[in-house]
Amino acid sequence: MKNRFYFIIGAIIAVLFSSCKKDNYEAPATDFTGRIVYKGEAINVQYGQVNFELWQSGFGNYSALNVNLSQDGNFSAKLFDGNYKLVFSPNQGPFLWKKNAAGKQDTIAVNISGNKVMDIEVMPYYMIRGASLTAASGKVNGFCKLEKIITDANAKDIESVSLYINKTQFVDGGNNIGVQELRGAALADLNNLNMSVSIPTIVPTQNYVFARIGVKIAGVDDLIFTPVTKISF
Repeated sequence: MKNRFYFIIGAIIAVLFSSCKKDNYEAPATDFTGRIVYKGEAINVQYGQVNFELWQSGFGNYSALNVNLSQDGNFSAKLFDGNYKLVFSPNQGPFLWKKNAAGKQDTIAVNISGNKVMDIEVMPYYMIRGASLTAASGKVNGFCKLEKIITDANAKDIESVSLYINKTQFVDGGNNIGVQELRGAALADLNNLNMSVSIPTIVPTQNYVFARIGVKIAGVDDLIFTPVTKISF
């Protein structure tokens, strides 16, 4: 009976020690930060809608860590030091990701050894050029041009161009208090796109809004945007 008692106590201690050991594993502490860019210019997207994958082998469960992009194309992740493979899955982002010889999404090697800052180069279908956002007479007015970057067999048309305004700095199709969308014939001249949105009554009252222009590419879920601009009125 006495031996059985000591056996049970020993088993409990072993379990507690094992649990403490698991809980004491260090959390990832290395910062991996950077931007998604085209020729050094950040690609602006919708918050939380575009991500890339980081894969690291050698730790049993081989699965991807998803890293989300912020509105301005920046990213940040806490990682363990080591070697990773970075890839965008198909249909992620308003851009093309390079493919390997087999026609699959290619990976790039990323070595993490201490904090790392890295820009990731992509090939957007279009870039927004010469954008301006101003307020006048109770409206926000927007202007931009579009430059077609991909012109080969992978080229795509523009489905719509929209001006969004919101009372907070998160501005997109799902977060806005006003929008004007251009489609069809209104897109005839991609060098002269003009939009205007009336500023509604805002409660509680504020004398500013946030605005940006978003471009929807045919057959591509994710829009490319201008940077968010705070506009006082």
